[in-house]
Amino acid sequence: MRKEFFINLLFLLFINVLIKPFYIFGIDRTVQNTVADGDYGIYLALLNFTFLFQIINDFGIQQFNNRNIAQYNQLIEKYFPNILILKMGLSMIYCLLIGVFGWSIGYLPTYQHIFWCFVYNQILVSLIFFLRSNIAGLGFYRTDSVVSVLDRLILIVLCSVLLWGNIFSEPFQIEWFIYAQSTSLTITGLIAFGLIFRKLRYLRFRFNYPFLVLILKKSYPYALIVFLMTAFTRVDVIMLDRLLPDGKFENDVYGAAFRLLDAANMLGFLFASLLLPMFSKMIKEKATELKDLFQLSFELILCLTIPLALGIFLFRNEIMILLYDNATPYWGTILGYLILNLIPFSGIYIAGTLLLANGNHWRLIRIYALGFIANFGLNMYLIFTYKAIGASFSTLTTQFGVWILLLWLLNQ
Repeated sequence: MRKEFFINLLFLLFINVLIKPFYIFGIDRTVQNTVADGDYGIYLALLNFTFLFQIINDFGIQQFNNRNIAQYNQLIEKYFPNILILKMGLSMIYCLLIGVFGWSIGYLPTYQHIFWCFVYNQILVSLIFFLRSNIAGLGFYRTDSVVSVLDRLILIVLCSVLLWGNIFSEPFQIEWFIYAQSTSLTITGLIAFGLIFRKLRYLRFRFNYPFLVLILKKSYPYALIVFLMTAFTRVDVIMLDRLLPDGKFENDVYGAAFRLLDAANMLGFLFASLLLPMFSKMIKEKATELKDLFQLSFELILCLTIPLALGIFLFRNEIMILLYDNATPYWGTILGYLILNLIPFSGIYIAGTLLLANGNHWRLIRIYALGFIANFGLNMYLIFTYKAIGASFSTLTTQFGVWILLLWLLNQ
């Protein structure tokens, strides 16, 4: 299993390094530099707001399905059609609730022309993750790796035409970026569904109410874990936007710095997506290599992320000035705090994935809940005085705290 993990990890890293950095620094960064001041800050706030409600849209089904299909491949023909029906119902509830909350805090009436595009995109993201969980659960790790970058590849092509193709006389609009995302996600979803359909002997859609209720009961601990992880890493942007008069500007700066963390954090996410089905299968089979695989992945990711985080920290000002037209040392300070999160983020991915595969749901929930409460409290205290720097420091403090608690839990 160590050899299989290493081969698949190299392939996963190779295709992601080819695609995602170009998207983040070539497309996403160019969009921020091109659109009017504050537009990207609004984009980021709406993106994170709609992402916070993914607990309803997904309800932990991706993690639940990934773990169970990896352990019991034969269940896919029963689970797949029923969970698709369930996800349709959850998506309708998601649309209703996010519409109510979006209206109540002022997002929906003000940005109605793009608000529902974000909702549509989040539904597609959740669907694609579910489809990928079946592909990975069946052991087709390299196919899953290709699908994981397909939407970004399509988006690169579309945005390259819109940004540099000179096909429109008017300047690039943030709306075009959102519409391009909708198109790329739709195409990726159709391709991923086609790949799963080919692996099924039959596909029967039947409304099985008792089975759907059973799935919800089994998946809701995963839903709480996903929600709490999302909340204590994404709430900063929404709080900056809602609490500060100049929240749009602060989010522009915060988003510019977070982009580098997001790019580097790709390593931890890739490790986790590959390790969850492997850990789950090894736990079911009581494989003796489990401890060795965990130690290998833990040491490998820290060897990659610690030098990367420290290198970016040391040259934070130079990097921000190089990447962004309006960057100042203030931007570099925010990057300095944010990029150090890469170290605990990576540790959390590995430790959390093993605990999740082992069924330690409620212990994880308690730790992530503490992380959310701590992050929210620190943000309320720091944002008013230190703005985006306060949010960056709050994230760094809570991430290290959660990582320490997870390591403690593993040693129990």
